[in-house]
Amino acid sequence: MSKARVYTDVNVLRPKEYWDYEALTVQWGEQDNYEVVRKVGRGKYSEVFEGINVNNNEKCIIKILKPVKKKKIKREIKILQNLYGGPNIVKLLDIVRDQHSKTPSLIFEYVNNTDFKVLYPTLTDYDIRYYIYELLKALDYCHSQGIMHRDVKPHNVMIDHELRKLRLIDWGLAEFYHPGKEYNVRVASRYFKGPELLVDLQDYDYSLDMWSLGCMFAGMIFRKEPFFYGHDNHDQLVKIAKVDIHQKRTVCIPLGTYALDKFSFLSLVLGTDGLNVYLNKYRIELDPQLEALVGRHSRKPWTKFINADNQHLVSHEAIDFLDKLLRYDHQDRLTAREAMVSFPVLNFGGM
Repeated sequence: MSKARVYTDVNVLRPKEYWDYEALTVQWGEQDNYEVVRKVGRGKYSEVFEGINVNNNEKCIIKILKPVKKKKIKREIKILQNLYGGPNIVKLLDIVRDQHSKTPSLIFEYVNNTDFKVLYPTLTDYDIRYYIYELLKALDYCHSQGIMHRDVKPHNVMIDHELRKLRLIDWGLAEFYHPGKEYNVRVASRYFKGPELLVDLQDYDYSLDMWSLGCMFAGMIFRKEPFFYGHDNHDQLVKIAKVDIHQKRTVCIPLGTYALDKFSFLSLVLGTDGLNVYLNKYRIELDPQLEALVGRHSRKPWTKFINADNQHLVSHEAIDFLDKLLRYDHQDRLTAREAMVSFPVLNFGGM
C-alpha cells in the first residue's frame, strides 16, 4: 500500500464533520443578490460568468453548475468552506440556487485574469518563479488540510498580473485524502495527469498535484504548452516515456560551450527504464496494448528542450527543480513544502 509522505493522517485526526461532505447541509443564499454580466468560460461541469453583487456593486464570479450528483456538489462546497481564507485559494462567497429549476450556483471572489496563452509567453524568469511560488503556497495549504486538488493546470490558475495576484480555482475534482483509500483515476486533465493515473494506481496522494505543477513549470520555462502532448491517455504515457520534442516553429540551436557546460551535471529525463522500475515497485502490470505502445525509449537530457526562444528562462536550478517534480515514483517527488523551502529556483535573488 502506498501512503503520502506528508500530511498522511490529517483527516484521521480531524472530526468526521470535517471530511464527511455527504452529511453537509447547504445554507442557501439569495440568488436575487447577483446579476450576470458576461460569460467568461465553460467546463465539463459548469458555466462561468462575470457577475455583480447588486447590494454593493462588487464584481464576482458566478459558477452555474450543470446537473451532477448532489454528492459531488457537496464535496466541492465542503472543500471550499474548509479552505476558505487559505493563501491563494479562491474564496467561496455564497451558494445560491434558482427557485424554479433548483440549479445551484457558486459565487466566488472576482479575479481579473489574463488568459495563460496570452500571459505565459510574456513572463520573465522572475515572474515564473514568483507565480510558481504563489501556487506552491496554495498547494501546501490544501495538502496540509488533507485535500488533494486533482486538477492543477493553467486553466485553473487565475493570475491578475497587474496586481501580481494568483488564485487556485475549480475545486470540483478535489478530494479528501485518506491513507490507503483507492481513488478514481479518471481525474485531472490529460496533459497534466501523473503516471499513477495513467497506469491505474489508485492509492495515490497529494503528490499527484506536484506532477501537474511540474508539467506547468516545464511548459512555462521551455515555452512548450502543453509540455506532454498526448492524443489520448495511452499516448500520454508514451509521450512521458519518450519526452516528445515536438515544438512548433522553433529550432533547437547549439548554445555554445559555456551554456552546455552549465548543464553537464544534470540528470536525464524519464524514459522507459524508470517507468519499469516504478511499475515493478508497485506491482503494476500494464495493459498489453499500452505496453506495446510504450515500447522502449532511452532517457533524454533536459537540455534537448533548450532553444533560442527559451534559453533565457532555463537555468540549472530550474532544471534541477523540474527534475525533482517530474518523477515517475510519486513518493520521490518534492512535496509542496519541500519545493518552497529547499530550492534556489525559488530564491528571488536571481537565477
